[in-house]
Amino acid sequence: MTADAAGRVAAGSSGAGSSGAGKSGAGKSEAGRAGAADRFHALLAAFEGRPAATAGRGKDTVNEPMIRHWCEAMGDANPAYSGPDAIAPPTMLQAWTMGGLSGHTDRSSAYDELFAVLEGAGFTSVVATDCEQEYLRPLRPGQAVTFDAVIESVSPRKTTKLGTGHFVTTRTDVRADGELAGTHRFRILKYAPAAAPARASAPVKPVESAQPKPRRPRPVVNRDNQGFWDGVREHRLLIQRCTACATPRFPWLPGCNSCASLDWDTVEASGAATVFSYVVMHHPSFPAFTAHEQSAAAGGGPYAVALVELAEGVRMITNITGVPYDEVRIGLPVHLEFLRVDDDLELPVFRGSEG
Repeated sequence: MTADAAGRVAAGSSGAGSSGAGKSGAGKSEAGRAGAADRFHALLAAFEGRPAATAGRGKDTVNEPMIRHWCEAMGDANPAYSGPDAIAPPTMLQAWTMGGLSGHTDRSSAYDELFAVLEGAGFTSVVATDCEQEYLRPLRPGQAVTFDAVIESVSPRKTTKLGTGHFVTTRTDVRADGELAGTHRFRILKYAPAAAPARASAPVKPVESAQPKPRRPRPVVNRDNQGFWDGVREHRLLIQRCTACATPRFPWLPGCNSCASLDWDTVEASGAATVFSYVVMHHPSFPAFTAHEQSAAAGGGPYAVALVELAEGVRMITNITGVPYDEVRIGLPVHLEFLRVDDDLELPVFRGSEG
């Protein structure tokens, strides 16, 4: 073997060894990061079981005006929520414990300490994700509400589309006149926002070809509302109807609000409706909701979102088309149409007449 050949072999052996060392180093680095994440989660888990609020008191007793306002906003005419023997809608459970703009003074320091630890590690953003409620007994006007809250769980690190972070679940036990009435679990995600994907430099293109068409958020379809979306695909707006008491309901639910029956069929809406209430969205700009417009609104400008009352007696939230946003009025007659948003999504909306 020549000296030159021996040198090449030695160099190759050295390179192979370096490559192996590199892989080993990468593995150790990954293991180190996993270990650090485990240690940080152990620090967070130490907050589990600590009180978030102790002996909290609702700012108001259960009362008829709040019940009435809630029922009007929700369109809930259940007779159980009015009259001398009225009870509060169970879904109002959290409303009786909320502190309003001034907040509560009975909140413990544990929650703030947990947030400080998370924010110190870079998890500076927060989003509410879901809540769960359990109802044990009805609340009645005049009852005083008290509550205790505990940090129930802090998840290991999770990666979501928003970013990487930890889910924090708080359980609140709500009492009426000292007796447990219900439990409310509220879950938030404290996360570090995901970095925006790097943009490769490219030749400047005209604005109309450089801007992708905004994509409207997809509706959540599940086993409780699958039939509704099946109807939309057939250009039919289907309303549930209880077969026990004939009460129509919308949105789709597993059971009847009036008699609690789980049996139902559907009625096809005629398409006639009137605007019951509405808001005009100015900010933030969201072009995906106005891309179908042929006016300046198509760029994400102001647009109307309405609560319409159908001829069948139910109400639904929808977009109003066919009239400028500033001409939408309560009582405006509208009629059903189906809007093709993109190749994969069609939605029921209601069109008004400028005349």
